[in-house]
Amino acid sequence: QLVESGGDSVEAGGSLRLSCVVSGHSYTDYCLGWFRQAPGKEREGVAAIDSNGRTTYADSVKGRFTISVDNQENTLYLKMNNLKPEDTAMYYCAADDRFCLGRQSLSAARFPSWGPGTQVTVSS
Repeated sequence: QLVESGGDSVEAGGSLRLSCVVSGHSYTDYCLGWFRQAPGKEREGVAAIDSNGRTTYADSVKGRFTISVDNQENTLYLKMNNLKPEDTAMYYCAADDRFCLGRQSLSAARFPSWGPGTQVTVSS
């Protein structure tokens, strides 16, 4: 089970930290990802991290977002800085028990487990 939290409404330039608690499954090898979906748009990969610590980011968030994981707390994080109105979306975390594979880790199709999402709204 994956449960996201931390979504909120902020002004452009602001920051948020999203959390995703992973429970009910013990992952040894894993790829954990953050995705987002705006109304009328397809779900897109934002960032991913695997059990080797390798990270992948979408070009649109590089330098602004940071993905991290606390293995002791079974929690995935997404720190978002310098938020823009185009970052407005429902944000989802996802999990897979295989290593991330570069840009493929930003593909929603490879992830079998998903959380219900948390809403992020950025106003200009």
